[in-house]
Amino acid sequence: MPSLAAAAFQFEPLQLAPALAFGLMYRVRARRLAELGRPLPAWRQACFFGGLALIAVTLVSPLAGLADEVFWAHMAEHLLLADLGALLLVLGFTGPLLAPLLRTTALGWLRHLAHPVPAFGLWAANLFFWHLVGPHEAAVDDDVVHALQHMLFVGFGINVWMALLGPLPKPAWFGNFAKLLYIVVVRLTSTVLANVFVWSDDAFFGVYADGERANAITPHTDQVIAGSIMMVEGSILTICLFGWLFLRSAREGQERQELLDLAAAGGVALDERRAARAVSAGRAGELRRRIEDDATR
Repeated sequence: MPSLAAAAFQFEPLQLAPALAFGLMYRVRARRLAELGRPLPAWRQACFFGGLALIAVTLVSPLAGLADEVFWAHMAEHLLLADLGALLLVLGFTGPLLAPLLRTTALGWLRHLAHPVPAFGLWAANLFFWHLVGPHEAAVDDDVVHALQHMLFVGFGINVWMALLGPLPKPAWFGNFAKLLYIVVVRLTSTVLANVFVWSDDAFFGVYADGERANAITPHTDQVIAGSIMMVEGSILTICLFGWLFLRSAREGQERQELLDLAAAGGVALDERRAARAVSAGRAGELRRRIEDDATR
C-alpha cells in the first residue's frame, strides 16, 4: 500500500474558502445568541468547529495529495469529508442558530430538503453519480470539478444527517423505529457500492493508472482497498448510530413521561403526541417552561 509519508501537505484555496466562510458565520451567530441570553451549548460548538477542522485538515493533508494518485486515498478523503465531517457539523446545529437562514425567502425552502425521503434520495443520487466513471475521473483531472464534488458530498452529507440528527421538526411518522430503518437504508446503500468495488473483477477507473504504477499497487488491489475502507468505515459508523439511537430512545421516553407528569400535576392539558414531538425536536425545555407558566396562571 502506498505511504502517506511520501505525500506532502498542500494548500487549496478554492476548497478551503467555504469552510472558512461558514466558520465565520457560525461564530458571529453564536456570539449573537449568547448576547440574547440563548447561548449555544459548548459541546455543539465543539462539534461544529471540530467538523470544520476535520474537513480543512483533510483538504490540506498528504491524504488529499495522494487522493489524486490512488483510489483508496480518494475514498478515504471523501469518507472523512462527507460522512464524519458532515455529521459533526450537523451536531453543531440548533433551531435558533438556523432560524435566520430558514426565515429568508431565498433559503427557507431548504427545510423541505431535510425531510427524510428527499434527503436520502438526493444523497444516494449524488453518491452514485460521482462514482460513475465519467464524473469521477473528471473530478480527479480538474480542480474546479473536484471542488464541486467535495462541496456536493459535504452538502448532501449534511442534509442526510440533518434528517436524522438535525434540529428541524421531523414528520410525525419518523419515530425511533423509522430512524432505525433510515440508518439501515443509508448504510446499506453505501455497502452495496462498496461491495461492487470489492468483488468486481475489473478496475473501473483508469485515471489513477500513473499514480498506481508510481505507488506500486495494481488497479484491482487499489479498488478492493477503497471498497474495503468504505465497508469498514460504514460498519463502525452504523454501530455508533445504533448506540446513539438506543440511548436517545431511552432518554426521550423519560423526558416525555416527565412532561406528561408535570402537565398532569399542574392541571395543564397535554397529549402524548405533542409531548413526543417536542422531545423529538429537542424542544422539551421550551414545552416544560410553557407548562410551568400555564400551571401558575
